[in-house]
Amino acid sequence: MATVGEEKTLLPFFHDIKEVYNMENGIEKFNFKNKLLMGITLFSMFFGAGNLIFPPFLGAQAGTHTWPAFLGFAASAVGLPVLGVVAVTLSGGLDKLASRVHPKFAFGYTVLLYLAIGPCLAIPRTASTSFSITVQPFMPKEVPLGAVQLIYSLIFFGLAALVALHPERLTDFLGRWMSPILLILIVCVFAGTLIKSPGEAAAPAEAYQNMAPVQGFLDGYQTMDTLAALNFGLIVAVNIRAKGITEEKSVMNETICAGWIAGIILAAVYGALTFIGMHAGGRFSDAENGTEVLTAAAQFLYGKTGMIIMAACFFIACFNTCVGLLSCCGKYFNSICPRFSHRTWVWGFAAVSVLIANIGLNAILKFSVPVLNAIYPLAILLIVLAFLHRWLKYFPYVYPFAAGFCGISSILIVLEQQHIFGEKISRIFHQVPGYTAGFGWVIPTLAGIVIGIIAGAGMLRRR
Repeated sequence: MATVGEEKTLLPFFHDIKEVYNMENGIEKFNFKNKLLMGITLFSMFFGAGNLIFPPFLGAQAGTHTWPAFLGFAASAVGLPVLGVVAVTLSGGLDKLASRVHPKFAFGYTVLLYLAIGPCLAIPRTASTSFSITVQPFMPKEVPLGAVQLIYSLIFFGLAALVALHPERLTDFLGRWMSPILLILIVCVFAGTLIKSPGEAAAPAEAYQNMAPVQGFLDGYQTMDTLAALNFGLIVAVNIRAKGITEEKSVMNETICAGWIAGIILAAVYGALTFIGMHAGGRFSDAENGTEVLTAAAQFLYGKTGMIIMAACFFIACFNTCVGLLSCCGKYFNSICPRFSHRTWVWGFAAVSVLIANIGLNAILKFSVPVLNAIYPLAILLIVLAFLHRWLKYFPYVYPFAAGFCGISSILIVLEQQHIFGEKISRIFHQVPGYTAGFGWVIPTLAGIVIGIIAGAGMLRRR
């Protein structure tokens, strides 16, 4: 039995549980406040530095064709990640979804995916990117940047690891505090653009003159959020259970709801950032990337305060993503290798990320980016197959054939892009429909699906 002191500690907890969900027809459900909190938490894990800089650069480049391009961007940068969360949740997790291809494929692909979006690329980049925006512009020229960056990354990853050690509490830290601050700062820049516009939309760049929605889709495709979507649902489910939802069906429903809310917030924020870039593009036409577009617009609107606003935006966005990725990677590798605790994995990944961010990030990027490009089509394929499973479960060969054709074609395309093949073979690649637009893997994948259906039909006839 609890003592008086313990009762004082436990009462707020049970009061919180009572507020967290309602029992409706015997089904556990979050109230609106907590649904929104979960959605904001998932949004914060998605929204990193890349998400902050792609939309304004799209607006600056697309100019008068901005909104058609934005529709394409939203389809791939918002639609695919949300569908990824839903697909993995309905399938019972990424392992179960990928196991429909083959158990060995599920293990290898999942490990590769976590390493690629974790300590081998995305996690180290959060520190290096935020340092270049939040610290470097304010440093005197005589200060050795290498030493400062090392100290910064140690502090950055140390703080991120401390938060990531408790994945069940991310809603309190990311959802209640960090993300609202980030959203307020973005709204400040957006509102400033409405009141004091930097200029009018410029003429579209060559890539956006024709088929702007297609180019926008490709821009969103490069955010790589679909890969993260296959993993973040795990952490959201942990937070949902920590808030008192225990029934598995209810956990799934709330995870899917969080995905849709995160998608709505992403779309709204992307729209605001694209609007800023569209109006800043004409005035700052020499900007080479989204970072320069945003910082130039913020400085125009608020002077030196604008630089501080942008520094805070980049730090929060990078920190939130880093925490989410450390939590996901730690949780997954602890599940497949429980000999090492979640704490050990998180601190280990943080230590590796410090080294990569300060020593070999450029070399890692040269290796990791092609790997990401090779595994990304497989992520899209798994999402699509997850929604078709009620029909495809009668044709089990579809999964291995489609994944095999998709994976092999993606790898070959990446090798061709790295100039591994000769000129004659490269010409053959360029004849594949959709290759120049970045979709050379689609036709081979469709062929794999057709072969899988034919093989499955033959198996059914033999029965």
